[in-house]
Amino acid sequence: MLTRFSVAPLHTMTRTLAAVAMGREAPDLVITGARILSTYTERIHVEREVWVKGGRIAVVQPAGALRKSGLRSRRTRIYDARGGILAPGLVDPHVHIESSMMTACAFAEAALLNGTTTVFCDSHEIGNVCDVAGIEWMLEDARRAPLSIFLTVPSTVPATNAALETAGGDLTPAKIGRIFDRWPEAAALGEKMDYISVALGDARSHAILAEALRRGRPVCGHIYGREFVAAGAASGITDTHEAIDREIANDFLENGVWIFLRGGNPQTPWHSLPQAIKAVTELGANPKRVCVCTDDRDADDLFLFGLDWVVRQAVAAGLRTTTAWSLGSLHPATRYGMDGDFGGIAPARRADLVLLNDALEVQNTWYGGELVVERRKVTPVLDRAMSRRYRYPRAAYATVKLPRRARLTPELPTRAATANVIRLVPPGILTAHEKLPVPAGTDGAAWLQANGLCFLTVIERHGKNGGIGYGLLRDFGLTRGAVASSVGHDAHNIVLAGSNESDLQLALATIKALRGGVCVVRDGKVLASVALPIAGLLSDRRAPDVARETTRLKRAWTRLGCKVPYMGFNLLPLSVIPELRLTDRGLVDVRGMKIVPLFEL
Repeated sequence: MLTRFSVAPLHTMTRTLAAVAMGREAPDLVITGARILSTYTERIHVEREVWVKGGRIAVVQPAGALRKSGLRSRRTRIYDARGGILAPGLVDPHVHIESSMMTACAFAEAALLNGTTTVFCDSHEIGNVCDVAGIEWMLEDARRAPLSIFLTVPSTVPATNAALETAGGDLTPAKIGRIFDRWPEAAALGEKMDYISVALGDARSHAILAEALRRGRPVCGHIYGREFVAAGAASGITDTHEAIDREIANDFLENGVWIFLRGGNPQTPWHSLPQAIKAVTELGANPKRVCVCTDDRDADDLFLFGLDWVVRQAVAAGLRTTTAWSLGSLHPATRYGMDGDFGGIAPARRADLVLLNDALEVQNTWYGGELVVERRKVTPVLDRAMSRRYRYPRAAYATVKLPRRARLTPELPTRAATANVIRLVPPGILTAHEKLPVPAGTDGAAWLQANGLCFLTVIERHGKNGGIGYGLLRDFGLTRGAVASSVGHDAHNIVLAGSNESDLQLALATIKALRGGVCVVRDGKVLASVALPIAGLLSDRRAPDVARETTRLKRAWTRLGCKVPYMGFNLLPLSVIPELRLTDRGLVDVRGMKIVPLFEL
């Protein structure tokens, strides 16, 4: 972490903080004239001021207390909040920084603008590409970032076995144990995505769980289906962000599992909060083990739909303002056992603070007592920090390794056959497995158009075998051109969709030239692209630059007719979500965890 933003450990500061609290020593910073949002009592107190020393809160006093005490020194900074609401910085309990397509240092800029000062990040994306080395690169990056970033150690790399997909990484139980022992930022085990394997007692899955449990680390979950909740909880899983409706959310809570209500752009699959929160608002569950989270955000949506936006969505769904803010600050800190540092405004806590207006919109952010956002703008101190971002090593820029020649569309059968087709189920996380007849002698292009189909292809990009999986995608909406992405969750092979071979080839060539990225092409022209040269996942530019490129990409994506946003498209190879997925090995029947042919003759 940058020295400018470092805060000393509490055990080295207790005498100093006590001296300031007792009025024997002057504070470094006083924020006065504020209404204090207390997450401990869920009340708002008027006319208060917060005294800060060494980046930590020393005491909360009535407004004007410093003036009356006569303690102010020449070094004491005073900030008049002018009646605004002062709240603890937000704590995101589950996020994938890689989904923002930016480095941890760059991510910090957008997070702080949204009042988020602490995140728990699952770096399984870069782990799937670069194994332990990628995770450690990202941890070094996180240490340089002006943000408190903790790792939930990736638990499911690869997400499925090698017979079903090819990944660049393989995080064995032993490797995961070493990450816990080497890195103090490793706070928990990340989402255990292979929940079916956990429920069925798979030896490797439970050995990974044991690495966290024997060290007393929390275990994060990823469970679809009420029938798997009890088995997951029995295996030591104690949180999930996959509560998609009130019934399963209620089941999780009754089984002792924390739920992280996921809010996001309503046009994407990342907005399950309105339904899941009904476990509280309709079924009467106590929210004491409920948090809010963002999970995945692209660069554009990170600015528009930050964790502060998710908190406001909880208010709109019926929670009190103070309760909703607690779900985004104190509750996540408590879940990870870090509420002595984060999540509240009280003595000894880090001075990670946000100034809000009455609509809970972030105006200012202090990180460790440093003003990094003022009037919704980055301050010079944060701007300077962004110029000293971590530089990834050369190996991180050489992860897209493709075969020289590859056919990207399958040959359609000449005899009568049945096609196993992936049909999109809005909003795009789940898919359906459909069987469509292919008449003998059918005209391929006409048959595709008549059935609302386009080609779907996944090509291995880790330089291991050059495998290619072919599929057909229904209801995607693409009738001309092609799209491609090196962010194909979770093995992150190249995933392409298109109407013809030539545009698919151009899309693949573009990804190769960019050393990873996302692109949209049509009629032999590249309409938009975002370069992601670091592990094929991350840009090395600042957050606003990546956001602008992403906005242009989204517009081109929509013009091409694609009905599912590209972040949903990137999930099509994710072979742990029902029902039918495509990997470089072929079509995966998720319920049976087996490969099925594209055409059955």
